[in-house]
Amino acid sequence: MLPPTKLCSLTATQVLGLLKNNSITIEEYARALLIRIEQRDSTVKAWTYLGKTTTTEFTVLNAGPDTTNPHDPNRTPGGSSAGSAAAVADFQVPLSVGTQNGGSVIRPASYTGIFAMKPTLNAISAEGVKVVSSNIDTCGFFARSMEDLQLVADVFALGKDDPLKKVSLKEARIAFIKTPLWPMAGPGTIAAMERTAKILEKHGVKVEEVDLPSEFSDAQTLRRTHKTVLNVEAQASFLMEHRMDRTKLNPKLSGLVENISNFTVKETVETMDRYASMRSTFDKFATDFSAIITPSAIDVAPHGLGDMGDSSFNFLWTGLHTPAIHVPAFTGAHGMPVGLSVVAGRYLDQHLLKICKVLSEPLMAEGGWRIAEASAGGKI
Repeated sequence: MLPPTKLCSLTATQVLGLLKNNSITIEEYARALLIRIEQRDSTVKAWTYLGKTTTTEFTVLNAGPDTTNPHDPNRTPGGSSAGSAAAVADFQVPLSVGTQNGGSVIRPASYTGIFAMKPTLNAISAEGVKVVSSNIDTCGFFARSMEDLQLVADVFALGKDDPLKKVSLKEARIAFIKTPLWPMAGPGTIAAMERTAKILEKHGVKVEEVDLPSEFSDAQTLRRTHKTVLNVEAQASFLMEHRMDRTKLNPKLSGLVENISNFTVKETVETMDRYASMRSTFDKFATDFSAIITPSAIDVAPHGLGDMGDSSFNFLWTGLHTPAIHVPAFTGAHGMPVGLSVVAGRYLDQHLLKICKVLSEPLMAEGGWRIAEASAGGKI
């Protein structure tokens, strides 16, 4: 039998293979993970209790749990899906789930150096999840390989794509989109985008830097659109908790119920219609490309645990309902991970998985980040 330290470092796909050929038992594998959790839990703090990873209050607040980044305990793992990302990045589990209404899956994946997927809205049922906004909240998942993302996607029967044909690097046409939020990009993200273009072009990929359609040109309008939908729908989501005992609810959440931002019916209707129109516009735009590459985070994980980071490079894809996959290919300041997102049109989840597998191979080989060697707990 493989030693526990080796077992916990394997991907879910690798473990599945060992289980199928009877090289290990489920009990042996579970024991290896429990040993890892026991060794690292006092530092990483990924678990509310065993079986439930940490998150912020109702996934809305940007601080809360004292979960740390496995690669630097003085930095955040991101949020709101803090524990889910940290547990996978620290080899405590091979897979985990999270929800995203801003950047709560993709950004933690970038901060902790692992793969993640935010599928098309409602491609995975949100049954059992406390939803903040039915128009935005999306269930996603974390892994340490593209093969594992595909494994989870297949378990959830993800995607309604037309029959897929194999895509080679030299056949791919990739749009590089910085978005109107690009002025916020830090040096790690800027370098990651530049290196991605060079690596892909070297392998024969056609890379084009393009702008989104004119409807997406104003950063403030994009922010206000997303905020309006999220906040208005949160009024109903948290009404029960607010009425039962508002003293147990964070004042920010009570403020959403009370509509302290004073969103009007007129603005709500206009915003809902605007977002719906933008989704159709983007889908048509995206058909010209094999995929779109865009930033996953402003930069590497910020120092300190009081701020879980900014969702500026994530919220648009969440609101557009498009599938997005984070590829953790690069390193930034202090050796911390930084990656990028690969995006496609709505319901093209299986297409995105296939093209992202092809694109990620040279990026992971040449980008510099090595998942299997990255744990702060020592090489596995």
